[in-house]
Amino acid sequence: MPTESKPIMNTSLPPQFRQIRIELAREPGHPEGERGVAYIIVAPLDPEDRIDAKLWRAHREACRIARLHPGQEDRRGHLVHRQGGGWAFHYDADTRPDDVGFHFADERFVAGEYVSINESGKMHTYRVASVSHL
Repeated sequence: MPTESKPIMNTSLPPQFRQIRIELAREPGHPEGERGVAYIIVAPLDPEDRIDAKLWRAHREACRIARLHPGQEDRRGHLVHRQGGGWAFHYDADTRPDDVGFHFADERFVAGEYVSINESGKMHTYRVASVSHL
C-alpha cells in the first residue's frame, strides 16, 4: 500500500517557494502544444529564478510535483536532486523510471521560458505557463 505524503503548511515554508506550472509545448502530434499535459512543481527559486538547491535540501519533503495527462490518473511525487547535480521527478507510488529535467540546474523558471523533460527515454519540451507564490 502506498504511503501518503504528510500535508505541508504553506506558512511554514520560506517565501522563495513557488508553484510552477509547465505545459507541453509544440511538438509532433501537438502542433499547438497541449495545456492539459502539464506538471505542477512546488519548489524554492533563487533570485535568478532557478531551483534553489540549498533550500531544497532543507525542505525536501515540501518539494513536490504532480504530473497531469488527460485520460490518465495524476502521478504525484517529489522533486529530487540526483548525483551530478541533475533534477528529476520521483513518483512515490510508481515503479516507472523518474522523469528527468534536462539541465534543470541551469533553467530559469519564468513564464514563457522553455524547459525539457526526459520521460521514459523520450525528450519533451514544456513551456513555463505560470509561476506563483504559495
